[in-house]
Amino acid sequence: MLHLIPNLGLEDTIRFEGEAYGAGVSFFAVDAEPGDTVALHRHPYPETWVVRSGRVHLDANGQQAELGPGDIVVVTTGTPHRYTAIGPDRLDMVCIHDAGRVSTTWLEPSERDG
Repeated sequence: MLHLIPNLGLEDTIRFEGEAYGAGVSFFAVDAEPGDTVALHRHPYPETWVVRSGRVHLDANGQQAELGPGDIVVVTTGTPHRYTAIGPDRLDMVCIHDAGRVSTTWLEPSERDG
């Protein structure tokens, strides 16, 4: 069976949770402006990032990295992490969650809390 999920065009970043479609994976297709930040958080599974364009600064439990096009990084299970799109171009990145549903524990206040 094929499940086609149309692009609703409601926001810049697309969130997909596979559980409803029998898939054991979820992802965010991130489209972020320079300066956009995601607050410190963690997941109960690994998260794999694939940077397609732009640049991103990652802080994973105090370990710093600057990633650009073609870079792939795995944030291991439970590792606190945050990131900032650093430009100069928009960030296009796919964040793959090794679970059918996204589960996030926020460790500091987030814009999502407001």
